[in-house]
Amino acid sequence: EVQLVESGGGLVQPGGSLRLSCAASGFSLSTSLMSWARQAPGKRLEWVSGIDSDGTTYYTDSMKGRFTIFRDSAKNTLYLQMNNLKPEDTADYYCATGPITVATMRSIQLYNYWGQGTQVTVSS
Repeated sequence: EVQLVESGGGLVQPGGSLRLSCAASGFSLSTSLMSWARQAPGKRLEWVSGIDSDGTTYYTDSMKGRFTIFRDSAKNTLYLQMNNLKPEDTADYYCATGPITVATMRSIQLYNYWGQGTQVTVSS
């Protein structure tokens, strides 16, 4: 059974950093395309970042240079390092996987495995 469990969210001041984790079980995330998505209060779920089986990483333009997606294959865990956080980064963050490709990874409706989410609040 595929399971994804996120952790690492919390309250941080603007300009601060957080590292989110997504522990996977039931499959090997190093051979899967994995993504992070987020949903801000009152807004739609949006794709944030992805990493393919080759380790190539992908980001939305607003996250480039601030967020880093990476994985630890030995721990079967996906991470999202978030630096220089802004109030507009406040959201519930989810990791996800599914029958997707690099071409379709930004289409969040195609993902069929999701974690429960972890809340990130950026506020002074």
